[in-house]
Amino acid sequence: MKVLFDIGHPAHVHLFKHAINELESDGHDTHVLSRDKEITISLLDKLGIEHTPLSSKGSGNLSLAVEWLKREIRTVRIVGKYNPDITFSVASPPTVHASRIVGCPTVVFNDSEPAHLASKLTHPFADRLCTPANFDVDVGDNQERYNGYHELAYLHPNRFQPDGAVLHEHGVDPDESYFVLRFVSWGAHHDVGHQGFSQEMKRELVSFLSEHGDIYITSEGPLPEEFEQYRLPIPSHLIHDLLYHANLYVGDSQTMATEAAILGTPSIRSNSFAGEGDMSNFVELEEEYGLLYSRADETAVIDIAADLVTDPATEDRWKQKREALITEKIDVTEYMLDVTFELGGEQS
Repeated sequence: MKVLFDIGHPAHVHLFKHAINELESDGHDTHVLSRDKEITISLLDKLGIEHTPLSSKGSGNLSLAVEWLKREIRTVRIVGKYNPDITFSVASPPTVHASRIVGCPTVVFNDSEPAHLASKLTHPFADRLCTPANFDVDVGDNQERYNGYHELAYLHPNRFQPDGAVLHEHGVDPDESYFVLRFVSWGAHHDVGHQGFSQEMKRELVSFLSEHGDIYITSEGPLPEEFEQYRLPIPSHLIHDLLYHANLYVGDSQTMATEAAILGTPSIRSNSFAGEGDMSNFVELEEEYGLLYSRADETAVIDIAADLVTDPATEDRWKQKREALITEKIDVTEYMLDVTFELGGEQS
């Protein structure tokens, strides 16, 4: 069986990496299309996943439109030549359209309810639209809900076991108190009109948390000079080991907030997406599992962080909450493989 994956974001690398490796190990053939956005290319290279770069992320709507057109043309050519039995993407219009042209099943994973342009150009053409069970929108007959999150494709205990030793190799002591901060650039097309932490709040966070432990900052954009001393000291592929052993995660990122929560690390997320109409996975992680705090008002973050880092019972409570979640959710990679063989062909 030949399986094509479209990977346009670092989170997609993690989402699909175990499925790619298992398919390859079982004798199937995979082809990965990539996009030069943030650390996507370096992650694929570090993991030894062969890929074909198709485009680079630009800035502005015009640049994005030109990039999409290039990807559409290149994807159609590659898919036509490769002739896959099935394709996978996260709301990638070029891959879905190319799959329709060559007549192979196409599977789309999506965990974001807001109807962005990419989803509008993708959902109607998907043979299977895979969404978390709590997805708050009914998007059609091709939708299939699974009891998990994207992040459980790579952070389920079947797929990930934290390694404190690798942190020591990069100067991080997993037994000492430390905090991970994540700041995003808010330049993507789906971020238009939204915002995260102000510079003043970033400074206040760093000032407060530095009194209680070490700080490690991961930033999507250039890191201001005043925060340079806190730059992440580990390679990007070890971020989940760092998150697992952290005492607290705080950021305006969407994905990393979920990752920290699923790993059992207290997680605080603050951006303008939070609040009324927030995405269902964040609502569930906060209201049903108590693993995450989401706040639109950034001024609430310091008080929440203070309560968490000064309570000696926080770590044990969060590990128990994480165990409750894991017992109720599935290994999403296993689900992905089941879909592969159901739509793309029988397992050899």
